[in-house]
Amino acid sequence: MKFAVVETGGKQYVVTSGAKIKIEKLEAEPNTSVHFDKVLLMVDGDDIKIGAPYVANAKIEGTVFAQKRDKKKIVFKYHSKTRYRKKKGHRQAFTEVTIK
Repeated sequence: MKFAVVETGGKQYVVTSGAKIKIEKLEAEPNTSVHFDKVLLMVDGDDIKIGAPYVANAKIEGTVFAQKRDKKKIVFKYHSKTRYRKKKGHRQAFTEVTIK
């Protein structure tokens, strides 16, 4: 089984070849290539490479599939007995990437 752990946007993702992942927004157009240099772990069968903190000369390639926004999350602040109510919505932007 082949997989790797990459770091982007302050988060870590387990990726495999052909997988479609949702990551923090990247400034890239759809159908363009992106490279992930911060590879923390690479596994290829019995060959395991662990980075300290990153694996040397490792690079994961992907293609930007789409730039989207997530479903709306409601932020509701409420204080009882004081007529304090605030309702606010938030849609987080993300990038869908297909791993090569």
